[in-house]
Amino acid sequence: MVEAVMFFNEHGVCREMLLPEFEAVLDGVVGLPDLADQQVRLAYVLISPRLAVRAAVFFHLDFDEDGAADPNWNIPLRQLSERAGPGADLGAGPIRLVCRSQCSVPWHQMHLWDPEPQDLLSLRDAVRRNQLGLLSEEEGVATAGGLTPSLPATRSQEMAANARALPGKDWSDEQRRKTARLIKRQRLHIRDLNRYQEEALGRLKQAAERQAGALQAEVQQLREQLHRQQALNASLEAQRQALSESLARAEAEVARLIAEQRRERGVQADEQLRTEQTLQNRVGELETELAARTERERQGQEEILRLQHEHAQLAARGVEQALERLAGLGLTFVVYHPGAGHLTIPLQDIARYQENPMAYAAGKCSVSEERYRQWLDHFQQPLCEAELPGGRRCALPIDRVDSPQRFVAGESNCCSRHRSGSRLRNAC
Repeated sequence: MVEAVMFFNEHGVCREMLLPEFEAVLDGVVGLPDLADQQVRLAYVLISPRLAVRAAVFFHLDFDEDGAADPNWNIPLRQLSERAGPGADLGAGPIRLVCRSQCSVPWHQMHLWDPEPQDLLSLRDAVRRNQLGLLSEEEGVATAGGLTPSLPATRSQEMAANARALPGKDWSDEQRRKTARLIKRQRLHIRDLNRYQEEALGRLKQAAERQAGALQAEVQQLREQLHRQQALNASLEAQRQALSESLARAEAEVARLIAEQRRERGVQADEQLRTEQTLQNRVGELETELAARTERERQGQEEILRLQHEHAQLAARGVEQALERLAGLGLTFVVYHPGAGHLTIPLQDIARYQENPMAYAAGKCSVSEERYRQWLDHFQQPLCEAELPGGRRCALPIDRVDSPQRFVAGESNCCSRHRSGSRLRNAC
């Protein structure tokens, strides 16, 4: 049996490699930059000498931003495939299948995935295409566990020569050509692996050189910081010594000043007393001046309020005089309110009308202001205002009541169905 690993994308199998190549990817020897920062779906496959799938383990693998495989990934693929349950028939009987929904080890399920039927068919077709260059029984060569890319070309040639030398084997020209093509594919595969390895080593060397350069720059920077710190320490030490000397001189000067102060304390006490008395007198004068200024400000505010009141009275008197002159010229003030019609407002009622026009109109209709407002809503939009169980209004068209005096809330603004229900509730 040959162990291989298949990579899947949305179109099916997109990459194939033998298990030793995959282990090189896991060990970080070979990177896959095209899969950087992705979680890839893979399948571990056991392939029979007849190029048939015998077992499959479908699992996930994460790649970092550099295309390196997750170093913490550790799933025992071979052990899982040996203890796998039966799966689909891909042409050689049911395969041993391990996936998220069929796994004998529960703590590995989170790292597995469930394949769709087209994924299984794509896996079968990829194995049959034999892009890995495996020797099959149809070509007359037993795989003996599979030809891995780690074998050198000379080893492949030796195996082919030994196979030709086996007794009882009739090698034809076609079989030799197939064997030669297989050896050529293996050489190309080994060359690609060597190229991948050289590229990986080159990337590692470049990364190491960049890291070494960064470390050298950091060391140089630390050395410069150390030199600056040493110079700063020396400067601080000199300053400390200078400050110590200054402190000693200051202590001596303080002692001298204390002695002089003790001698002059008697004179200073008298001077201080006189100064405090002067300050108290000055504070009293300032407090008196502040109280007088506060009183003047209060009187000014009262004068301002009085003038504002007189101005308002003069303005109102001017408006009243203007209205009286207009009334004297025969001008009348007429307004219209629904239900009350055209109202002629006397001159003495103008102020009351301005304060609340709705209440004035309600008074002319001999109803309360609230009842007039309810009637006005009904008059402008004659719809049933009863509330339904769902919180909506009934809103059925009803007959309009033209007079506020004949309007009854709960009766005039409700349809016949809700009006009768209201009467029944009142009766109860």
